[in-house]
Formats: sequence, structure tokens, C-alpha cells
Amino acid sequence: MNTYRDKIIVEAESFDEFGGWVVDHQAMDVMGSPYLLAHGLGKPVEDAVKRIPFKQGGNYHIWVRTREWAAPWNDAVDVSRYDERESPGRFQLVINGRVLPTVFGNRNGEWHWQYGGTAAIEAGLVEIRLRDLTGFDGRCDAIVFDLDGEEPPNALEALTAFRKRWLGLPNEPRDKGTFDLVVAGGGIAGICAAVAAARLGLKVALVHNRPVVGGNNSSEIRVQLGGKVNMEPFPALGNLVNELDPQQKQNARPASEYKDHLKMDLVSNEPNISLFLNTHIQQVHMDGDRIQAVDGVDILTGVPCRFSGRLFADCTGDANLGYLAGADFRTGRESVAETGESHAPEIADNLTMGTSVMWYSVVDEAADCGFPETPWAVQFDDQSCQKARKGDWDWELGLGRDQIKEIEYIRDYGLRVVYGNWSFLKNKYTNKAEFNHRRLDWVAYIGGKRESRRLLGDVILQEQDIFGRRFFPDRCVTTTWSIDLHYPRTFPNFHGEPFRARCEKTKIEPYAIPYRCLYSRNIANLFMAGRNISVTHVALGTVRVMKTTGMMGEVVGMAAALCVKHRTTPRGVYADHLDEFRAALAEGVPSFGSATMLNTIAHQ
Repeated sequence: MNTYRDKIIVEAESFDEFGGWVVDHQAMDVMGSPYLLAHGLGKPVEDAVKRIPFKQGGNYHIWVRTREWAAPWNDAVDVSRYDERESPGRFQLVINGRVLPTVFGNRNGEWHWQYGGTAAIEAGLVEIRLRDLTGFDGRCDAIVFDLDGEEPPNALEALTAFRKRWLGLPNEPRDKGTFDLVVAGGGIAGICAAVAAARLGLKVALVHNRPVVGGNNSSEIRVQLGGKVNMEPFPALGNLVNELDPQQKQNARPASEYKDHLKMDLVSNEPNISLFLNTHIQQVHMDGDRIQAVDGVDILTGVPCRFSGRLFADCTGDANLGYLAGADFRTGRESVAETGESHAPEIADNLTMGTSVMWYSVVDEAADCGFPETPWAVQFDDQSCQKARKGDWDWELGLGRDQIKEIEYIRDYGLRVVYGNWSFLKNKYTNKAEFNHRRLDWVAYIGGKRESRRLLGDVILQEQDIFGRRFFPDRCVTTTWSIDLHYPRTFPNFHGEPFRARCEKTKIEPYAIPYRCLYSRNIANLFMAGRNISVTHVALGTVRVMKTTGMMGEVVGMAAALCVKHRTTPRGVYADHLDEFRAALAEGVPSFGSATMLNTIAHQ
């Protein structure tokens, strides 16, 4: 937020107090910014509050960047049953205790600047409140107060320039330092890569775009850790995963069961790690085929920052860092003619495994457990409704959609399904008495993704390697999960876009995948760990679970230490130091506080 004589822009994520609103960053590369979301599960959330110094009083025109989030589906529902007054994302502004008459979030399905009229505001400190009216995911990106009444730009490039100018953001990113290893993404793979490298003496930056680490295993998404660790040929792999394992064997459970503190403490206690939360990577600086630095942005302040490094690891899941660097990548399914895989389709396509929007309900005998009618949501009847008290992994959406560019649409469709189904069960279901004392207690607003971009390495693992037990001299992480591929599921009397998935599992014997899947084939100093490694769509079905990706992170951290020690590249570890690398794999990541032979290599 910055103030001038005639114009003030307030980013919603910069509010002093969020109240019951939450910060949603998932679509910021598409629509330009994080925003505040009123995720109240049908009950209006507490006000978000911001206090702003106005240098000049006057009659200010007010613009709010927002959208009517359910509008893209108006053709699929009976819009005669509701009008704009009943749109789910409605909210108002309260200025110094006075409610602005305009209702926002009910006019346009695209992100846009909705005009709020004018308000006489005196110079001095002014309190602004976002007042949610529905509890159904209203969203506010930014607010502009303007004496001239000119509508702010909405096109992404012009909007970015507008923000930079009127927020007074610096022209140059703030230098956060030079590191031996910069890890982008603080999920399980990223945590393990950062900690492994740090314990081997490297100076590490861990850059993560959420307020807590853990990714899909965090309290924000709540997926259990799948797969097995401590397997041959290198049973020490997985020791670090064990340190962060919350020992939670179910999905969609109360937040405390995922033990965010365990993972946060593991990272925070490492003296060689600098942790940067709420920081989203947006730009990469190259020197030939090498990354020199990456630029991020502080999600809450908008201030840009720069991380320089020798080595980089893309653990973002979506391969954001590799994509920005120009790394070779693939999305969707390869054809059988291309790979020869028995599970591949005849023709290559864009089908990916989807994003889960999980939820659960609880029994509450004392409280009023009613739930509003939701005419704007997906509609169900006795035949099509899901007679569920919990939504697990298979409440999965967007299979075949772009999991990056369409993530807001995918997540929002998931919300419409959950709310519409729960509303039907509570209000219209023939046996609704079964749900009288059940309360909707949690619905994820951060989607749990499985697949998007896959970065390509010197080896692209495929089905035949696993079933044929192909021997690779650089074998490392052992995958144990079945080849678990997901497809859209249909239901009787439901004719809309699929919202649940079915899985087809093919059992495998434990198989050690090659290290050459863990670095880029065309970006010389780029590692990857997680669901974005070098595999086909089919092979992703086994390697994508989090205990397995955590071991990938351990391997990347150990390989990075050898890169620094020998002044080589990720490829050079395989080409020139394979025996030493295998010895490191056998030894495993040192335990916290132990002495290591490599504890000074970052300074050699």
C-alpha cells in the first residue's frame, strides 16, 4: 500500500488483520496477484482490517478488483433461481465504520475492477474493513481510492506496471544473498533436499510460497505420506523422511494430525538453511545454459527479491523454476507409439491426474448444524448425490484441464461440488435426518495437485524400466507404490463435468530409479525432486507419492554437496564421481548435529 495526493492502492494481502479471510496465491501467475478469500463454509467470516493514512481528504472514487466466482457456470445452473443479490462471493467495504452501499463480487465472472461509487474521506488515518456477506469464498484482490475516478488497468502487463508505480515498489529486487543451493518449493521433496544439503555443509536457501512448509502433507491440504523408505539397495535413504513423518495414515483429518511444527522445526533448526516463506518465484536469470539467479516476490508485501546460487533445485511440483529457465518439459500422456508402454493411450493427449479438494464433517449435537441452500452450486438429487461424510483423495477434479493455468477454475468447481452436495444432503435428501447433527468442518481451499509439468532429464523413466527391472548404474531412490493412474469417474443421473476419480493400480516390485531422472538435460545446474521429475505419465503413477519424493530430495541434497566439493554439475556427478556418489547414498543424510567430512566444502 502506498499513498499519494490523488490515488491510493491497497493490496488485500497487505491488510493488517485478515480476520477470517485467507490468502490465496494459487492463480497469481495467471491473474496477477494473491488475493484474500472469505472461506467460511457458508458462514460469513470475520472482517479483514486495514488502517491507511490519507494525506488528502476529498470525494474518492472507489474501485475493487474482484470477480463473481460462480458465474462461469451460470449456463449450467438454473439462474432463474437466484440473481446477483444471491451470488456466493458477495462482500462490502466499511470505511471508518460506515458501510459502503455497493455490494462487490456479484457482477462479472472474470477478474475486473468493480466500481463502488464515491465516499467522502477526511485526511488522516482511515480504517478499511472487508465485510463478508456469505461465507462462500468471496474474493478481493485490491482496492483503489482515486480522486480522478479513472478506472485502473486490468490487462496483466499494464496492471503489473500500475501496481509497481502506485505501490512504490523498488525497481531492483532486494538481494537475499548467494547460496550453494537454492531450493524452490517447500514440500516434502524440497524440505529433504534443503536439509540434506545443509547438513553436508552447503549454504542453502529454501524458498516457499506458503506460510508453512510441507506441501500436500501440510495442514492446508492434508494428504498422508505414501510409499516406503529404507529400502535396498540404499536402506539409509529415508532416514531424513522419517524425521519429518507425522505418522498420520489418513487424508482429510484435523490439522493438528499433520504436525506442521515438526516440518517447520526441522528446517528452522538447520543453521545452514535460510528459509523464505510466502515467497513466489517469478523470474530466472540465465548465463548460457546455467541459472545465475532467481527473482521472487514477497506474497504479502509485493517486494521483489533475488537469490543467486551455484546450484538450483526445482521442488515446486509444477516445475515453475525449470519452466522459467527454459528447461525441457512435458505435460499430459505420451502415446503408445512414442513409449511402447502398455498403459499409454493410442494417441497422446492432455489428460493429467487431477487436483483434490478434500473435506470432512463432524458430529455436533449441540450446535445448529443447518446449511444454506446453494442454487449457484452443482445440483444433485437422490440418485446423483454423494452420501458422504468426508471427501478423500478421490474428490478429484480437472483431469484433462491445464492444472496450472486453470487452477482457480478447477478448485472453484471443487468448491461448488462440495457445497452443492452438502446442501442437498442437509436440506433435500430423502434421508436427510442422517445428517442432522453433522457439521461441515473443513474444506481445502488450496488444491492438492498430482500432475502438471514433468521436467526432462538424461533418463526419462518409463513403464518398461520398472516392470522389466532395468538395471541403471546410478540407481538410487526405490519406489514402492503401485503404478497408480487416475481417470474421471461417472455417476448415474449426473451429466456435468466429472468431480470424482477412479484409480487403476498395477502392482510393482520395489524398483530403484536412476539419478539421471533428477536433473535437467538442458539446464546445467538444475536439479529436480518431486512429482516434476523426468518420467512418463505412466511412470509418474508410482514415483509421485511423498515418502518417495522425500527420498529424491535426500539424493539431490547429497548430489549437490558433491557438485560443490568437485566444482562440477549434476551431470558431472554421474559422469565423473559415481562411485563416491554411491558411497554417499549408502551412508545417507547425516543426523542433526553430527560431524561430517563435508562440513566445510561450501567454502573451499
